[in-house]
Amino acid sequence: MIFPSATHALFAVTFSCHNRPGIVAAVSTRLFELGANITEAQQFDEATSTQFFMRIVFDIADDPTIRNRIRATLEALTETFGLHWSLVDLRRRQKVLFLVSRFDHCLVDLLYRWRIGELPIEPVGIISNHPAETYENIDFHGIPFHYLPVTKKTKAEQEQQIRDIIVATGTQLVVLARYMQILSNEMAAYLSGNCINIHHSFLPGFKGARPYHQAFDRGVKLIGATAHYVTSDLDEGPIIEQDVERISHSDTPDDLIRKGRDIERRVLARAVRYHIEHRTVMNSNKTIVFVS
Repeated sequence: MIFPSATHALFAVTFSCHNRPGIVAAVSTRLFELGANITEAQQFDEATSTQFFMRIVFDIADDPTIRNRIRATLEALTETFGLHWSLVDLRRRQKVLFLVSRFDHCLVDLLYRWRIGELPIEPVGIISNHPAETYENIDFHGIPFHYLPVTKKTKAEQEQQIRDIIVATGTQLVVLARYMQILSNEMAAYLSGNCINIHHSFLPGFKGARPYHQAFDRGVKLIGATAHYVTSDLDEGPIIEQDVERISHSDTPDDLIRKGRDIERRVLARAVRYHIEHRTVMNSNKTIVFVS
């Protein structure tokens, strides 16, 4: 993503509404009247629901009033077209909190992408139900680490501690980077729309312990991973990204685990990027993703 000069701001707006003629023309005209320069525009008309979705990126001369003026413009368009919209300043790095358990491959990958500048985020903390010694070979680059063990009896207390950290750090996105604890319905509702989870995907589905060994025993031919928004439906939230890889009878359970970790890393990284670049729009139990 190319950012404008220091005197210009870069915004992304996503919106949805009932489809009707004139939406694109009205939005682009009002942005032009503000002095905005549209650099990206993607749209989708869902024929089955007659809903219209759009993402627009634009740069504009920066001043202390610009955000309020953009919001006023979008509010006026809302009165006309019934827009459901969201606006972000793409220059501002989103504050991200990572939750992780024993498997650290997704966390390490995201931290690497952040460190080299591929993911423009601001990590504000790492929470784990395992002690810091579990990750003694990982450089957290000064990111605060919180060891929050959890049992069935202490689950409510531990989740309150997580909420306290979210509030204290101003967290905007929570990433479950292979966090192997089931969130309570209350916690899932609290994080709704602002929390991304990653898990393996098989057909048929294998739940519980050692899923890759179960898949091996059934002779699956494809393994994959799914990144989705967290809801109270456990692993059934709106899907953001998926990927698969073909395997064969010669692959051992260890091969499946190795290949599965690779898929999980890249799928989660793409999902996080789509979210922070404001490319996702919730659509009931689905997600519209404007891929670059």
